[in-house]
Amino acid sequence: MINRLVAITLLLALISANLSRFFIYAEFKVNQKYIAAALCENKDKPQLHCNGKCYLMKKLKEAQDKEKKQEQDAQKKGAQDVFIVNNPMLLSFNSTKTKKEKPALISFDLPKFSSEILHPPPFNTIFS
Repeated sequence: MINRLVAITLLLALISANLSRFFIYAEFKVNQKYIAAALCENKDKPQLHCNGKCYLMKKLKEAQDKEKKQEQDAQKKGAQDVFIVNNPMLLSFNSTKTKKEKPALISFDLPKFSSEILHPPPFNTIFS
């Protein structure tokens, strides 16, 4: 149960990073009336029929810029992970060797069969 909960949480965290534009668009649709009335840059120009789309485009551009910046930071961080070692590192492993015991030999002999071919008993001995 706990493993499943952790897996779902991590999956949602990974998906939320990739679906940030979807969340911005969903937030815009939910609050579109408020955005058009209070936050829209073109609210004094009703002939444009913006209805807050200017605010949406601004937020989408900010999200895209943020994603690019995070990607660049990740690339820089990845490039900094490389290091060079001038002196070779000597590793020594001290192991205690234990004497391996051999398993006892088990003798197995196949049963000895006679070379005669088995025949059913004679018919007259069965019913007599």
